[in-house]
Amino acid sequence: MLTKDLLRVSRAGGGYHPQFADRGDRPLAAKAIGVFRRHVGDARAALDDALADLEAEADDFKLARGFASLLDREAVFETAAPLPPVRARRAAFEAAMSVGGVATEEERAAALDRAASSLGSSPAAVDESLTADREVEQVLSEFDPRWTPDELLAQYNLSLAQTALFDATEVRVRSSDPKAVVSAVKRLRLMYEIRKTDAGREVVVTGPDALFQRTRRYGTAFARLLRSVATAGDWRLAATIDDRGTEREMTLTSDDVSVPGVEPMAEPGFDSGVEADFAARFRGLDLDWSLVREPEPLETGTSVMIPDFAFDYAHADFRVFFEIMGFWTPEYVEKKLGQLADVEDVELVVAVDESLGVGEDIAARDHRAVPYAGSVRVKDVVDVLRDYESDLVADAASSLPAELAPDDDVVTLSALAVARGVSVDALDDVAFPEHELVGRTLVRPAVLDAVAGEIEAGMSLSAAESALDDRGLDDASAVLSRLGYRVEWEGLTGGAVREK
Repeated sequence: MLTKDLLRVSRAGGGYHPQFADRGDRPLAAKAIGVFRRHVGDARAALDDALADLEAEADDFKLARGFASLLDREAVFETAAPLPPVRARRAAFEAAMSVGGVATEEERAAALDRAASSLGSSPAAVDESLTADREVEQVLSEFDPRWTPDELLAQYNLSLAQTALFDATEVRVRSSDPKAVVSAVKRLRLMYEIRKTDAGREVVVTGPDALFQRTRRYGTAFARLLRSVATAGDWRLAATIDDRGTEREMTLTSDDVSVPGVEPMAEPGFDSGVEADFAARFRGLDLDWSLVREPEPLETGTSVMIPDFAFDYAHADFRVFFEIMGFWTPEYVEKKLGQLADVEDVELVVAVDESLGVGEDIAARDHRAVPYAGSVRVKDVVDVLRDYESDLVADAASSLPAELAPDDDVVTLSALAVARGVSVDALDDVAFPEHELVGRTLVRPAVLDAVAGEIEAGMSLSAAESALDDRGLDDASAVLSRLGYRVEWEGLTGGAVREK
């Protein structure tokens, strides 16, 4: 971003048009980079003089100054002095006070000599160090810009557009990657609505206070949002600008602004602590549901909403959407309730902050409401998912035959469930006439008979486990129990097989 004094816009036709740099400005960009490179090792004052000369040559001093402002952020300045400037000044002022003040060159020289003696240095070193930490005296020690001249043009245009958004009160975005836009909006703590237009879906972005009055306080967040918007291949952004009391419209497209070879705005994973906390705790559970962050948009009449999460069931093509309604203004809650009333025919669970008092309103719209205070209780959400899971298991079980005869001599229930595309619970009422269920493994009787001939009382547990492994049986405890044996443990070194 640039400072507002470097903003270049045209108000022709009542609009608000940033004056972007183009290929014709490439020589100026190259010269600006060259000025910085030539002054590595020089004081900032010398660099500033050279940049002032460059401004004088340029057709637009704001453009030259804008290039310099961006390049200055790539430069490293250091204080170069024989002595720490603060120590040198303290010693010099103390020396001056000890001689009754300094009014002449002779008195100044005497004070410097006295200060040098106290510091174990020379008067010249003290004199050189006195103001070495002033900004104009600092030395350009390193300059390694990220940008070529062409990339500097692109960075300037991005920064200029961001600066133009400082006074925006509302932003409307159409993008080839709308989910990325919504993610950035939420992480910037902005508010959004997705509308369906003839040209496609449009993300309308405002801030919380915009519900009560038009405000420019979110301009910096809008500017940061542009950086993420501009990483998409094709996009269009329209903004309402408060231009010193006059409302103007600004339009930007992917032809105007791009992000020059750097990553988009670094963004945290979640837009609220409630969401982050819930996701972390849910993902720590061993469930047949996987958590999806910001799934596909849902149609809600003339607009669109993107729920916070979705839960995908592992054993069927079934998705439950999940929205967390936190502490919102009454106006925004009313708008959200309107969206929920019009949402397409999907399964939607809504966690509702109890302070909103809208749980019954959500239930009346045929959605499951889970009240919470402070944080969303994972158990409450899991209980809802269990209800869905019960129906899914029942449906899957009804599609299975009454009996199954797996080809394998030994097969676990989990492996069989995966092969049949169902959960393990769906196999509860299925009979297996050719196998015996040992623990959670189906085993043909012939295999059990063969194993019984290889296991005998007194053999070591490791030898017994080896014999079972050869038959594909990995639940030694269940098989040994089925054969009438138990394990007698011998300290930490192992155990022996004994008859029950």
